[in-house]
Amino acid sequence: MAGFLDRAKEQAQQALQQGKQKVDEVQAQRAGNELLKRLGAAYYAEQRGKGSGQATQDALNALEAHIAVHGDGFLRS
Repeated sequence: MAGFLDRAKEQAQQALQQGKQKVDEVQAQRAGNELLKRLGAAYYAEQRGKGSGQATQDALNALEAHIAVHGDGFLRS
């Protein structure tokens, strides 16, 4: 009986870990999408004469930093 309970506990922990990993992936994807949106908005504002090149560069740098840590998978979805 103890072996069964140990196995059930191990499987539950694995499922919990997989769930946490999926949540982290979704959060990273949402953050990447938000950074991409900010870059687009900064570029648009710059092109319309209402923004600055520095704001666009800052948005690009933030996006590149995110990609360096989390990858660029959010760009394909």
